[in-house]
Amino acid sequence: MNIHSLTQMSPPTDSKAPKPSGSNGEPRSSAPPARASQVAMSRPSQVAMAGSRGPGVDKREAIMTAALELFVERGFYGTIVPEIADRAGVGAGTIYRYFESKEALVNAIYREQKALFGRIAVDDFPATAPTREQFRVLWMRMARFATENPSSFGFLELHHHAQYLDAESRAVEQRMTELFTHVVVRAQARNELKPGDPRILMGLVMGAFIGLVRKCADADRPLAEADWKLGEQCMWEAIRA
Repeated sequence: MNIHSLTQMSPPTDSKAPKPSGSNGEPRSSAPPARASQVAMSRPSQVAMAGSRGPGVDKREAIMTAALELFVERGFYGTIVPEIADRAGVGAGTIYRYFESKEALVNAIYREQKALFGRIAVDDFPATAPTREQFRVLWMRMARFATENPSSFGFLELHHHAQYLDAESRAVEQRMTELFTHVVVRAQARNELKPGDPRILMGLVMGAFIGLVRKCADADRPLAEADWKLGEQCMWEAIRA
């Protein structure tokens, strides 16, 4: 699977979703997402730019960007430190100035990407809205995250991290799980969602969402906003009371 083909999907419209900003705090361009070939062509220049702006933080950023790309392409165990250094444009020893091991590096990336997902998915979440509206907003924000951040989505959702996540990363995951569990439990108490273990309902939704993204990416078929809405409607019908 080429996860970068996700960029061919059209991000859904969500007027309530926060607009991700660039590193300078300015809103991202509203231009349509790049094609997969454009992403592949731009990748080396993005890493090179991150590593050429200056020392310190910029080198760390370049290392994390390069590592994220390689972990998505080859997996954690298929990536070696010299390859990360080569793509980041730094010496292999430089990586160990910022991260004591490859495991420390992947955990830093995991926490950073989880934080990005959290900002897009739950910032200004309509906590007092009906469950139907909450579900629509969350689904569309997840769709936006997947289409606008294909490497991040591929890293977080299409890879199994359990063997190397540290306690801090597991705590981040646990807090996010507890947040969504709380939303589900409250909706069940209002008889708006099916009764039962909240993990089952959340697993059904996430499994369907990941399967939809994976299938369309494998088929190189762009998803239009109407497709996202159809998927959302189908999943709501599956979990509503």
